Amino acid sequence: MDETLARIGSRRRSVSFRIRASTPDDGPAIVALLRNAGLHPIWQDRELHWKYWQERADWPGHRSFVLSDGSQIFGHAAIVPGTCAWGRQRATVVHMIDWAAAAGAPGAGVALMKHVRALADAMICTEGSQDTLRLLPVLGFRRYGAATLYVRALHPLRCLTFSARWTWKTPLKFLRSVVWALAAPAVQCGDWVTRRLTPEQVQSIAAVLPSAGANQVVLERSTALFTYVLDCPIATVTLHSVEKAGHIRGYFLLAFVPGQARLVDCWIDSSEPDDWQALVQCAVHVARQAPGVAELVTVASDPILSSCLRQSGFHARMESAVQMLTRKGQDGPPECPRVQMLDNDSAYHHHGHAQFWA
Repeated sequence: MDETLARIGSRRRSVSFRIRASTPDDGPAIVALLRNAGLHPIWQDRELHWKYWQERADWPGHRSFVLSDGSQIFGHAAIVPGTCAWGRQRATVVHMIDWAAAAGAPGAGVALMKHVRALADAMICTEGSQDTLRLLPVLGFRRYGAATLYVRALHPLRCLTFSARWTWKTPLKFLRSVVWALAAPAVQCGDWVTRRLTPEQVQSIAAVLPSAGANQVVLERSTALFTYVLDCPIATVTLHSVEKAGHIRGYFLLAFVPGQARLVDCWIDSSEPDDWQALVQCAVHVARQAPGVAELVTVASDPILSSCLRQSGFHARMESAVQMLTRKGQDGPPECPRVQMLDNDSAYHHHGHAQFWA
């Protein structure tokens, strides 16, 4: 197991620690560390194993790292790996998640970030705590654009049914969802047909995976990635092909958590807005048929998808910066990368009860 020596602490007193890949035996300590940092980590063994240690054909390296003195863990960071493509350029990227350090270990977080930074050509960040977001520019991250979270109300009454806690805001949110649902355009898929794919059928969409255009930067997808994601034990994930005239033209990936469906990834082999509009409409149609779903949410950073979402009855709820840190001397992409929920753990992370974003 590869290890890195890290010295953390003040200038007067520094202590040597080891940064190493975590193992399943570290699971309870990682969960305790994240909870103490105010996060809401998953904790069941099967879920932790899938997230941190289950093998992925598209990324043979480790995905979870701890900073320890041998007997105690003082910091943790995990990654969601990927590949960024533009023109003829390709660069490996990692999105750091579950990043936390013990209160008595100053510098542990930065040491872990430096370790993770060496794993790929670039680091990408689209969300984080206020403290994290303030720290990123200091560490050399550059802002490339913004990712917007969108929500479409599907069945407002279910918001009341699944709400874990009622406050004075609950009726107001319900009324807003009703207004949004009534104002949304009718779902029309036209000549487009959707079909749910099994893990054995993932290969059928290999020819329509995202590709970089002349002025578009994408985070690549692969059939190996989808095979891994479909095995997610944290949320129910379904993959759907989008077909027209008997030909597969694109796909969308949905994740289902309590009370909510998430459009975590989508693509169609076209630059025509009408085709992208049909793709979004197909995703809305499938989400509406799912039991227990009150709303459909997604994230978009590119103009064409954002426009189609707004035209399909989605409303912007919040915006976060898309920031990247490249290797020294290496140029980053010329435009903002096309990021979606699949590019970090927002695709499947939840607190075990309904949390509505409308």
